[in-house]
Amino acid sequence: MNLNNFGIDQSFVQRYHTARSDREAAGSVWLSALMYLPISAVFFFIGTALFAYYQTHPEMLDAVRRDKAAEVLASVAEAESVGPEDPGYEEAIATGAGELEPADIGDKVLPHFIVQRLYPGLSGLLVAAIFAAAMSSIDTSLNSSATIILSDIYRRYFRPAAGERESMGVLYAGTLATGALGTAFAVAMIGQKSVLDAWWKLSGIFAGGMLGLFLLGMISRRARNPAAVTGVLVGLLVILWMTFSPGWAPVPASCQSPFHQFLIPVFGTATIILVGLLAGLIFKPAGRATHEA
Repeated sequence: MNLNNFGIDQSFVQRYHTARSDREAAGSVWLSALMYLPISAVFFFIGTALFAYYQTHPEMLDAVRRDKAAEVLASVAEAESVGPEDPGYEEAIATGAGELEPADIGDKVLPHFIVQRLYPGLSGLLVAAIFAAAMSSIDTSLNSSATIILSDIYRRYFRPAAGERESMGVLYAGTLATGALGTAFAVAMIGQKSVLDAWWKLSGIFAGGMLGLFLLGMISRRARNPAAVTGVLVGLLVILWMTFSPGWAPVPASCQSPFHQFLIPVFGTATIILVGLLAGLIFKPAGRATHEA
């Protein structure tokens, strides 16, 4: 995923262009790569500390379980017209809380800790920092998406000679459209067991093909368009197989992917590179083939 981020992610490439030289851009890549490990270690420490804290405060863990069980029951109750005033509601909450696995409540612990244990001023500052961090990532992605819409779609296929005023209008419209699409996607993600797991899975699906094609172009000069297309098509088939075959009834159990979903970008990228390299040996340019003959 970091190869994808540093190599082909438009939001990262956009940041490279702010550097005054290639040397400074390369230095920023190395700095980010080196800082990734300690920053990740801090996040892992926070998660481990929260786990230990809630294990030593079982009443707080029970409260998180009840909140999650109430959320699950509310989604069912909405369809069945059942509410907290109905008999058996509290019993259903208690039963549902007891059946939850640790993975079911993992994403609920940090917000619960912020609300219940941090001082009001500190909790507000932390929430503001979370919003600021989210905005600093979202605005970059919105700008990058709007730039792609303008440069790679509008100017290439519709109005190559678009002026500055027209281009700014397209950028505004592209930002608005991608923002609305992202908001709709976020709303659709409400109720997901783990947003992080869903993000990893979706990133693996969309990033595997692009990263494999990018690395294939860097590694081999023989992989022309036919070889690249062949590698991408086979890689996409592998990505689709690993994504949708597990648990899908029409696919026999022996043909379903046994690999974890986090390996989707690994296998997809490797497949595109290997198949592209092999196809490059087969689909040789006409001039090269004639010369070698």
